[in-house]
Amino acid sequence: MLPPFIIEQIRKREEEEKARHEHDQPRLDLPLPRPRIPVRPDEDEPGRGVLILDI
Repeated sequence: MLPPFIIEQIRKREEEEKARHEHDQPRLDLPLPRPRIPVRPDEDEPGRGVLILDI
């Protein structure tokens, strides 16, 4: 079994490599419209129900 400080160093290097790799990847955030949820005043518990999103 490896000593704890070696394990910590390996984990740290893996996280740094992962962060560097993610930073290199291009990313595009799309402005998605918010879904419209109709609210009926006669509902006892508004906010409950089923919402189906077609993406």
